[in-house]
Amino acid sequence: SPDTFCPMGPCIVTKDELDITESWLRTRVNGELRQEAPISAMIFDIPTLVSTLSSVMTLEPGDVIATGTPLGVGIGFDPPRYLTPGDIVEVEIDGIGIIRNPVV
Repeated sequence: SPDTFCPMGPCIVTKDELDITESWLRTRVNGELRQEAPISAMIFDIPTLVSTLSSVMTLEPGDVIATGTPLGVGIGFDPPRYLTPGDIVEVEIDGIGIIRNPVV
């Protein structure tokens, strides 16, 4: 990703700290809910992603795997609703917290 395009937080947890099969992901733009889906609804579950990636590359403790997002991205609206400078994007995962970032 380009610089500033991959924020992490508010914290990173290990697999023993969170039951991801029960967690939901939500994204809000300026307070408007744009995405809401259970992590269990991902096309590929976490064990499959780790297995597939580790078959072609070495994964080390602390590595982060970016998985993509559920439905609700800006291009999916009619007309498309892209992020603009000044927007505030919040991403929340149950059991982890919320990260808020301004679009600049």
